[in-house]
Amino acid sequence: MMDEVREALAVLKRGGLILYPTDTVWGIGCDATNPSAIEKVYALKKRHESKALICLVSDFKMLSQFVEDVPEVAYDILKYAAKPTTIVYDNPIRVAENLVAEDNTLGIRVVRNTFCNELVKRFRKPIVSTSANPSGSPTPSNFEEIAQEIKDGVDHIVDWDRKKNGSKPSAVIKLSKDGNVKVLRN
Repeated sequence: MMDEVREALAVLKRGGLILYPTDTVWGIGCDATNPSAIEKVYALKKRHESKALICLVSDFKMLSQFVEDVPEVAYDILKYAAKPTTIVYDNPIRVAENLVAEDNTLGIRVVRNTFCNELVKRFRKPIVSTSANPSGSPTPSNFEEIAQEIKDGVDHIVDWDRKKNGSKPSAVIKLSKDGNVKVLRN
């Protein structure tokens, strides 16, 4: 696994795109602080930049470095979540502007998956994670279902956990600074 982490890190550090297994579905990833890399993700997915992407962090400490003020309830939600959960936060900081939604929010997931966690931890900054499909197409539930145009459009395909099957996207919760909690996807 560590060889795969090192190869993916090298691509991320030079602004490239990776295709990788996450704690949910196979994802297209890049450096969440690199606007040019993020533009490549939007182009590959044929997705309008007004449709926000999410990113992955390794732990609560990293989360607090990229959100101005993490509401206390977020820690409880993540601690007790039965499945991978992405939380949409107000006022993200230190990420590329083209990653942040028009309402100044960003979806961030603390990953528990061994491979992803190691990758993000060693990269030392968030990694974009968006499903490996063209915009408007169904989310692939395994590697074989990923469109060839996506495989051809990335700089590196991680050769780890390719047999992973039946994956589903994360739950998504919008958590406002005022304490409002809204489930966007269960």
